[in-house]
Amino acid sequence: MSIRVLLVDDQELVRAGFRMVLDAQPDIEVAGEARDGLGALEVLRATSVDVVLMDVRMPRMDGIEATRHICARADGPKVVILTTFDLDEYAFAALKAGAGGFLLKDAGPEQLIEAIRAVSSGDAVVAPSTTRRLIDRFVQHIPDEPQAANRALKTLTAREGEVLQLVARGLSNGEIAARLYVSEATVKTHVGRILNKLDLRDRVQAVVFAYETGLIRSGQNGHGE
Repeated sequence: MSIRVLLVDDQELVRAGFRMVLDAQPDIEVAGEARDGLGALEVLRATSVDVVLMDVRMPRMDGIEATRHICARADGPKVVILTTFDLDEYAFAALKAGAGGFLLKDAGPEQLIEAIRAVSSGDAVVAPSTTRRLIDRFVQHIPDEPQAANRALKTLTAREGEVLQLVARGLSNGEIAARLYVSEATVKTHVGRILNKLDLRDRVQAVVFAYETGLIRSGQNGHGE
């Protein structure tokens, strides 16, 4: 069954380039296009898609506001944000709005395809170093005393807190299982409980939460303590 994708970008040439790459994949189908966030919402009212590939800066409605609307729907599609380094703050806001990940606009075709497949399958694109660099660059915008987030953090068990730290450092479920000497199924159970307890949509929001609470500090990764 094909992954249905909606392309949202105000540049027609950019959309054409993405369409050419995606239509060449046997398991991906471009189901529609829109030139801004408002157009994307209009398309989604009539067309069923699995993943929205969303630009950030567009006329009428930008990608952040559109992402907020899309992710507010319980049955809405996943969103992958497209950004450039000089728009990092917008991508950070979009991740908080519920986007399943983001890519740089100069990402190669393989990265684009892998991200779409990963987000469609329920994963979030949080492991690449570009994600960590984005959060590292804008961690200073996070409030110094996120009281509500810290209260929520205290609802986790010690093991769940440990798993959250490893998720936030970009480790996959398999890598976490190896690190903690447990099964991958056990890790999935822990991740599900963490998201439920903290009222988070996915692993991307778990990363943001970990930075908000100070559980992870800027510059840490899966190989550092």
